[in-house]
Amino acid sequence: MDDGHRPGRPWSRSKRGYVLLKVDTVGDAAWMSQPEAARRLGVTLIRVGMLIANRCLIPAENPAGQAGVTTASVQAEETWRVNATRRAKLARLLKDTINWF
Repeated sequence: MDDGHRPGRPWSRSKRGYVLLKVDTVGDAAWMSQPEAARRLGVTLIRVGMLIANRCLIPAENPAGQAGVTTASVQAEETWRVNATRRAKLARLLKDTINWF
């Protein structure tokens, strides 16, 4: 019983767990880790989580099953940050903070 499967249990130990968010698997070139996205955007890791929760960044897995975001969504966020006015950035931060709760 090395596979973690106990008699009477229809699933192995490694298969139990909850999938909170269904995400697509993308190639390594289209995937970026959350810490890397935070560095590239110049924000904290918790802010990356807020951007994912508010659908500004698109969550994805790489072929190895690691959680991260799509490179395209990070690039779109970078473009938005360069072109957005200060007022738009503040409004978005307030909206995102309210949605977080």
